[in-house]
Amino acid sequence: MSLLLIIEQMLNGVQFGIMLFLMAAGLTLIFGIMDFVNLTHGSLYMLGGFFGAKSIAWLTALTGWSDIWLLTLLFVLGVMLGILITVGLNAILEVTIFRRLYSGTHLDHVLATFGLLLFFNEFAKILFGSEPMNVPKPPTLLSPIEIIPGITYSSYRLAITVVGILAAIGLYLLISRTRVGMLIRAGASNREMVAGLGMNINRLFTLVFALGAGLAALAGVMTTPLTSVQVGIGEEIMILTFVVIVIGGIGSIRGAFIASILIGLIDTIGRFLLPMFLGYTLGPAIAAMAIYLAMAGVLFFRPSGLFAPGRG
Repeated sequence: MSLLLIIEQMLNGVQFGIMLFLMAAGLTLIFGIMDFVNLTHGSLYMLGGFFGAKSIAWLTALTGWSDIWLLTLLFVLGVMLGILITVGLNAILEVTIFRRLYSGTHLDHVLATFGLLLFFNEFAKILFGSEPMNVPKPPTLLSPIEIIPGITYSSYRLAITVVGILAAIGLYLLISRTRVGMLIRAGASNREMVAGLGMNINRLFTLVFALGAGLAALAGVMTTPLTSVQVGIGEEIMILTFVVIVIGGIGSIRGAFIASILIGLIDTIGRFLLPMFLGYTLGPAIAAMAIYLAMAGVLFFRPSGLFAPGRG
């Protein structure tokens, strides 16, 4: 086992954590502001991957371009188109369905959004089929890149990490430095006061849902060239997303970011190292449990999470 291999796995863990953050940030925004439990959020990850994959394939077939830079441009355009379609779909859901559930209990939210999750699984199966859908990486990001002397790393994984970090910075600036962010933070503290000051609270809620959908779709479509996209992947990523939110603290964007990196590293390094030390029977089983053990430990010492609102 070499140091270079460990460093590579750590970078993979950071990349995985960044993708988890994009999911967790949108979900914690929705729950923190509207107190709304949205199990459909995982379906947006899945649909973002499907719509992005189809958009990339459609644009490539439509143009017939073969130049590697033009194909990379089509990839970027396909990613953006997939995100826009997913955001538009989620905005329609918010206006027609979710808005009617705000006054309900968390049980109402869970039952309704779980039903939508099942619906979107069947919807995706009808539209895209039940077989995994693969998307080739952009031609310009196929070769590994030397990040430091002697250490090369997947250029596409590095690009995912950079895009995720830029999205995290953009989200931070939006929430903390803009008027829209001020309204979002005010809505999280006292939605009645915001509405009483003449702000259109429904429009604000639609914006928050759209923002969350965009982040989930970005995570889904960017991950597709690495893992493929298929019906049901939304449920898997949602479990990890809830673990991140619980560890970071419900409603805390900073907590979601730190917990995402932590879970990404624990999951990736655990699956890499534990089989070596515990054997290839016990090791993978313990590795699969590692993130839940970490969550249990955090809940034991700090039940509200590492960075629950009021703690930063």
